[in-house]
Amino acid sequence: MVFGNALIAGTLVKRYKRFLADVMLEGGVVTAHCPNSGSMKGYKEAGLRVWLSESDNPNRKLRYTWELVEDADGERVMVHAARANTLVREAIEAGVVAELQGYENLRSEVKYGTQKSRIDLLLEKPGEQCYVEVKSVTLKEGEALMFPDAVTTRGQKHLQELMAMKAQGHRAVLFFAVLREGGTHFEAAAHIDPDYARLLDAARTAGVEVLIYRARFREDGIALQERLEG
Repeated sequence: MVFGNALIAGTLVKRYKRFLADVMLEGGVVTAHCPNSGSMKGYKEAGLRVWLSESDNPNRKLRYTWELVEDADGERVMVHAARANTLVREAIEAGVVAELQGYENLRSEVKYGTQKSRIDLLLEKPGEQCYVEVKSVTLKEGEALMFPDAVTTRGQKHLQELMAMKAQGHRAVLFFAVLREGGTHFEAAAHIDPDYARLLDAARTAGVEVLIYRARFREDGIALQERLEG
């Protein structure tokens, strides 16, 4: 993923109401959209260096979007959680994700399942459908990269849907996109959401595949490049 325009560096003043952040730029404090519904544990403290994108859409309520942050350890983190879906799609199309090659069609946000969910990515070829649910990983404790960073009933529902697709004879994949620097391995954050951790174990036992890929940051963008174990 290449950022369309150069990101604007600033200093975080505060994050509040989940989706808002005040940031000090060269010309003063601006309010930016914070596209992350998680706890953002470890990278939401005042004084951290952040980077914003700027929109020229006159209909937008907020001109700026919070994209990146540098945590207290000097490691960059992608704040914009929805970027994970685009990064995974780009990596598949570029041949980086060897496990998800050989499909003829790739569609996004396709309705599926009994709970009227939308699968992040649906890969198709004659005789096979592969359902891929994408999760953004930004929490790091010690050297462990962890998901989730808050209790996620939505994530639990997604695991149940993937198990249902597997039971129907389809291929089901849970894809953890690590959108931060640092850390060596992945773990489920059982101390934060024990139900999710138990469901993840059950999903693996049921045949749901788990893929973990780390993103690498560049001056002009970010891309998934490295598979991790976990």
